[in-house]
Amino acid sequence: MANLPMFLTIISFLPFLCYSSPENPTDRRILVVLDDIGLKSSHSIFFKSLQTRGLELDFKLADDPKISLQRFGQYLYDGLILFSPTTERFGGSLDLGAILDFVDSGHDLIITTDVSASGLIRSIATECGVDFDEDPSAMVIDHTSYAVSDTEGDHTLIASDDFIQSDVILGSTTIEAPVLYKGIGHSLNSANSLVLKVLSASPSAYSADPNSKLSSPPLLTGLAISLVSVVQARNNARIMISGSLEMFSNRLFRSGAQKAGSSNRYEKSGNEQFVTELSKWIFHERGHLKAANVRHHKVGETDEPAMYRINDDLEYSVEIHEWSGKSWEPYVSNDVQIQFYMMSPYVLKTLSSDQKGKYFTSFKVPDIYGVFQFKVEYQRLGYTSLSLLKQVSF
Repeated sequence: MANLPMFLTIISFLPFLCYSSPENPTDRRILVVLDDIGLKSSHSIFFKSLQTRGLELDFKLADDPKISLQRFGQYLYDGLILFSPTTERFGGSLDLGAILDFVDSGHDLIITTDVSASGLIRSIATECGVDFDEDPSAMVIDHTSYAVSDTEGDHTLIASDDFIQSDVILGSTTIEAPVLYKGIGHSLNSANSLVLKVLSASPSAYSADPNSKLSSPPLLTGLAISLVSVVQARNNARIMISGSLEMFSNRLFRSGAQKAGSSNRYEKSGNEQFVTELSKWIFHERGHLKAANVRHHKVGETDEPAMYRINDDLEYSVEIHEWSGKSWEPYVSNDVQIQFYMMSPYVLKTLSSDQKGKYFTSFKVPDIYGVFQFKVEYQRLGYTSLSLLKQVSF
């Protein structure tokens, strides 16, 4: 098992160069790396959905000798999509280290693969906190939750509807139809708390070579199998890992879907909705927070003082907004807390909200001298984290 990379453990956030404006956090320019130019046509619906939302895609073949993520020390792209499962070595300056540095600099990544996954693609996935089945011939098989199809006995085409329950990650509109999935499974690194399953296999699924009889129990089974996972690093970079490139294809987008044993037949699979909504989250069109107008002052005053005295009554406020994909909207929640901190919290309060994005509270300065910090550390599933620190003395 590889050690967790820097971008999954980094605590402080360094500024990074990128074409995205600070006022528009949505990824704008995306490098798409293909190992077959035919994927541009066979997966065109997915690419078109990105372009329709204003993302600029730059397609490159994986062996392009000029391929590069940066020039003169400045990143050329905001996000990277790897549709290159068979690639053993990229062209140009793109390699494992360059991709990890890209994410470590706050940029986003989509990794897709299939049963032909190369060692390079597996290594990238491992560095992101997941491990694909070590058997190079293994696929996810499910004799219970397979998709009804014209191919009798094909239980490698799975119909999965075990989605993560998160509106910010998958959108507020329920995905009714199951997702059709054909590919390989992976497990999550138990030492990495930042990786999440967003599409899981059923309890009856297992990972094995579909063309061979089982000689021993499979190592990867049931709910331990993740089909699609995501990571949000502590620097707020986002990663998606899928063991099925075909899940993104026009064919499965347009295909009808019916899970074995179910009478519900859907004219269209849930693939397009699932992939579209998930890609919105990956590229920061949803779930991206910003804080502004952090203020503190004595009760009855408006100016921030040079220092406070013990037992002063003070007020603290901050405005928090969420990016909707087009504009900043007020973020409304009831779990934003403030710490008045010196070595440990002397005051811990949940902030009140005006339901318009402003959070506020008041409290009395503790009867103790020292250097304190106003500290807001906000972390909520699916949202970018906020870390607000302001130091004051007594």
